[in-house]
Amino acid sequence: HADYVNSLWALQDGRVVCGSRDTTLRVWNVSTGECEQVLKGHTSTVTSVCALQDGRVVSGSKDDNLRVWNVSTGECEQVLEGHTNEVTSACALQDGRLVSGSRDKTLRVWNVSTGECEQVLEGHSDFVNSVCSLQDGRVVSGSYDNTVRVWNLSTGECKQLLKGHTDSVATLSVLQ
Repeated sequence: HADYVNSLWALQDGRVVCGSRDTTLRVWNVSTGECEQVLKGHTSTVTSVCALQDGRVVSGSKDDNLRVWNVSTGECEQVLEGHTNEVTSACALQDGRLVSGSRDKTLRVWNVSTGECEQVLEGHSDFVNSVCSLQDGRVVSGSYDNTVRVWNLSTGECKQLLKGHTDSVATLSVLQ
């Protein structure tokens, strides 16, 4: 990379995908240390990376878009547009869909097959920094508004508002 790396994801096959401020993603073979693919298409910093269950990779960027990549060919298969500010986080859902968070204060639920945004989740009063999926299908988001929200995707409602942080919630992780 020609600039700092700010996101990465370990693929099921043992490779690692990194997203960078240089606007690219790189697919690394951890065993050999070699870069196997350079994925180009974003016009600004790549801010988030995750993998779908089918092996494709999704990246979010400061260009307000998400891109779905075939890491075997290096091709961008789809551009998901709808956020009105940078995409800060993305997470694959167990049902094959994708959820993304943005500096536009929303989460969006995407049908990756069609490229359509199926839901816009609103409630945060500041940037959404991080999103993750729980085993039961709920989605959790962390924000610059110092809160964590737990969302029911069936209804689109925020079911829990977790307060207590004295500063922004930067990252989330699901414990096993």
